Amino acid sequence: MRSFPDDLAQAQQEWSAAYRQLAERPGRTELRRRLYRLSAQLYFHPYWQQRRPSPAAWWELRDLGRPDGHMSERLHP
Repeated sequence: MRSFPDDLAQAQQEWSAAYRQLAERPGRTELRRRLYRLSAQLYFHPYWQQRRPSPAAWWELRDLGRPDGHMSERLHP
């Protein structure tokens, strides 16, 4: 598994939490705005300036935001 900068991993965890909250309470403007800001923070993070993000890297980062904090079963049975 890759090692991501702490602030990038934290932003992904916050994004996942906001996404889950929005799923529970659809239509919340403040949550949609937060997701938009966090998405930009994730996508334009300096970590990606040195390397182009592969789909596998995005999946690994997304898995860090899961509530259990483990890699998905889909990738590692």
